[in-house]
Amino acid sequence: MEIAVVGSGGWGTALALLLRENKHEVTLISYSKEESDNLIQTLVNPFLPGVRLPDDIHYTADHAAVKECSMVVVVPPSFAVRATMEKLAPYLRQDVILVSATKGIESDTGKRMSEIIREATGKRPVVLSGPSHAEEVSRKVPTGVVAACEDRLLAEIVQEVFMNDRFRVYTSSDPVGVELGAAMKNVIALCAGICDGLGYGDNTKALLMTRGLTEVARLGMKLGSRNDTFAGLTGIGDLIVTCTSMHSRNRRAGILIGKGESVDQAMKEVGAVVEGYYAAKSVKLLADRMGVDMPITQAAYAVLYDGAPIGSALGSLMTRKKGQEIEDAGWG
Repeated sequence: MEIAVVGSGGWGTALALLLRENKHEVTLISYSKEESDNLIQTLVNPFLPGVRLPDDIHYTADHAAVKECSMVVVVPPSFAVRATMEKLAPYLRQDVILVSATKGIESDTGKRMSEIIREATGKRPVVLSGPSHAEEVSRKVPTGVVAACEDRLLAEIVQEVFMNDRFRVYTSSDPVGVELGAAMKNVIALCAGICDGLGYGDNTKALLMTRGLTEVARLGMKLGSRNDTFAGLTGIGDLIVTCTSMHSRNRRAGILIGKGESVDQAMKEVGAVVEGYYAAKSVKLLADRMGVDMPITQAAYAVLYDGAPIGSALGSLMTRKKGQEIEDAGWG
């Protein structure tokens, strides 16, 4: 199958390597000609140190390269998905299968990446997501992800195209839950990094991750997802890997903020897109619009955008009104 991967960051390149390993004809489309020329000349992606890129992938910055492709995998940063899809739309085949592999929520609209793709193209994409660091996928570390779509056949086609003996793909009919879990765990991971930077321990991180997942599921259910999705790979699985690994840009940025660096300094030092920073704003706006209580997200927003002191944000979380852990405790 001829497949284009749009976005040559670490994750896009890792997926291109995987698809090429699976014997597909792969085109990797960069944002700029400078980026694609650098890949051609060096066969190295700076986000994937130590990984040699094959010379039989087609590297380009020309969006028209998708014209002959049966599948297009969309992997730009979340803030660039809408503009990217508007550029791609005129060149897409009528029967193309679109795969959304970007994790995020659009800041101004609160829309998921698959919603943006569908608006721009009129086509229903399959969401591909899960606990999958690009660095590890590119080095063939065993990994599991989910292909989610209301259309079972499309999800199973994507499963077949991507799956091999070290990259396991499950299917799901709940793209809403899969996308929300993937986007919002970035906020929790950034908070986990702040806790690490402050020198807090395992107790704090366990509290943060557990209650963070609770509020992610609370918003997800409000938006029509299934609760059990958040117990899977794109819920608790993605949360674990992002909150505990130094591969996570969100956690690394949080560590720097916890150690006293400004938000701007932390973003620059990480040197790549920190999706949790953008998600904190978009998720808060979405939660406010839907009337969903998300205290951890609100505290993250206060620190990242309002300049609130970390100590006061944490204090507000720890001294909230008493409550039950499970909202329906079964006491009648």
